[in-house]
Amino acid sequence: MLGSDEFKLYGIGQLFVLEKLLEKSKAIELYKLADAEKISLVQYLVKNNILSATQIAITASQNFGVPMLDLDCIDVETLPISLVNENLIRQHSMLPLFCRGNHLYLATDDPSKQTSLKEIQFQTGLNTYAIVVEADKLNALIDHLLTTKENECLSEFVGDTNDIEGLIINEEEEHDINTVVSITDDAPIVKFVNKILLDAIKQGASDIHFEPYDKEYRIRYRQDGILHEIATPPARLAARITARIKIMSCLDISERRIPQDGGFKMKISKTRTIDFRVSTCPTIAGEKVVTRILDPGSVKLGIEALGFNALQKDHFIHSIQRPQGMILVTGPTGSGKTITLYSALNLLNTKEVNISTTEDPVEIKMPGINQVNINPKAGLTFSNTLRSFLRQDPDIIMVGEIRDLETAEIAVKASQTGHLVLSTLHTNSAAETLNRLVNMGIPTFNIASSVTLIIAQRLARKLCEHCKTLRDDFTIPGLLELGFTETDVQEIKLFKAVGCNKCTSGYRGRIGLFEVLPMTKTIGQLIMSEGNSLDILRAAQEEGMLTIYQSGLEKIKQGITTIEEVNRVTVD
Repeated sequence: MLGSDEFKLYGIGQLFVLEKLLEKSKAIELYKLADAEKISLVQYLVKNNILSATQIAITASQNFGVPMLDLDCIDVETLPISLVNENLIRQHSMLPLFCRGNHLYLATDDPSKQTSLKEIQFQTGLNTYAIVVEADKLNALIDHLLTTKENECLSEFVGDTNDIEGLIINEEEEHDINTVVSITDDAPIVKFVNKILLDAIKQGASDIHFEPYDKEYRIRYRQDGILHEIATPPARLAARITARIKIMSCLDISERRIPQDGGFKMKISKTRTIDFRVSTCPTIAGEKVVTRILDPGSVKLGIEALGFNALQKDHFIHSIQRPQGMILVTGPTGSGKTITLYSALNLLNTKEVNISTTEDPVEIKMPGINQVNINPKAGLTFSNTLRSFLRQDPDIIMVGEIRDLETAEIAVKASQTGHLVLSTLHTNSAAETLNRLVNMGIPTFNIASSVTLIIAQRLARKLCEHCKTLRDDFTIPGLLELGFTETDVQEIKLFKAVGCNKCTSGYRGRIGLFEVLPMTKTIGQLIMSEGNSLDILRAAQEEGMLTIYQSGLEKIKQGITTIEEVNRVTVD
């Protein structure tokens, strides 16, 4: 900000003092106020009705010897705005009027801005000349022309919008669809964002990334765990797109310095409403927005759909049918832990049992189950919600994640006192999970007596059945090195991902790769004797447990996925 006591007037500000339109001290004060608002002195004077736009234009024209033009008299369709970078037009408030040979004439409200003229001259390679116009008309015309151009760009991305019927509902209030359509459907930015959201739902995306960069803007969908670029609208639209999403999510559109979290719902039919969770993050190029799509209609909760082999399935069903104990599902974010837990709850959800869950947030809504979103800011945590559940006569409890010793202790106690407890941990393998509980501070005898089953998992993309193709580019030694047996390599048929109009990538959908570790007598004794994860892994394999990688090899042999995909999700 300008702040020197020895501030010197120059250009049009000096002219206003010489012409006795402003006192020098007043002109300096106004310069500083304009600078604080990041607008020009002329714009500040007109905005605050200190001097009229016409008075300023006439004074500038007469004293700088520059012609004056009334913008009402021009044909906007003939303006050569494509000659000048749009950022320069906005930055300098200069609009190209016409070009004669290598002479470019620019409308401006301040012809003393020689630096601006030279910058445009450098960008265009043309000699630049100023023509004075009224500031209010100039700013209005620039906004109109550039906004129209931006909307045309949006229309190219949106295409036919007749199928966009989505109703946006924010978290706190629901609106009648006719009201929303009448208010917003004519706005190109609204149609564009709706199109992006609806296409993401149709394509089965789990997340949408809106990413600003210095010279581009990128929109990507996460499908089957992989990000795919789907649109690159002009970078200048970033602020409008972000503002639209923040309005939908009830976020503060004026706050760009700190992350914000919110959400909204989209009603896409009379019986189907999709939840969206929105997170913003300030980057050096602007605000990045990530939208998580919570679509109950896309979730398959059958045990068969998970991807267990016969033995794994038997261990799973046996454990969830026990009246008490703890089942832990582990893996990184996005590995399908929630689906596995809810597949169990779906099987257990009968009128004879009381089921309660505490999650961050609830991602799958299920009738007949008491589901709680934790809210740490309000004091509602996993641990105190779990305590509350124990006073609610529960049969089955699901805890979204065991994050600390307090939650772990309550969960263990609950699983030892007649309750079936299901939860998750962030560990890489089933064996490591037991050591993680020890490291958190749970006594080994409590772990051995409470934990009944541990499942470690990853999600691998499935080959598209429409285009998968046999491959012959592997040698027998190479296959043996990957872990296949000699019998396998004699019979195996390997497939590769190709891509077609059904899938675009060669993959369609995902399937689980599992380690399923039941708490046997041998494993319990190892824990009591404080055996390490390698000892537990060896003992579990001797009892028939497959590692996640070995589970992946099974899926490769079955023609479900590829070697590349198994390696991608199992390499730590």
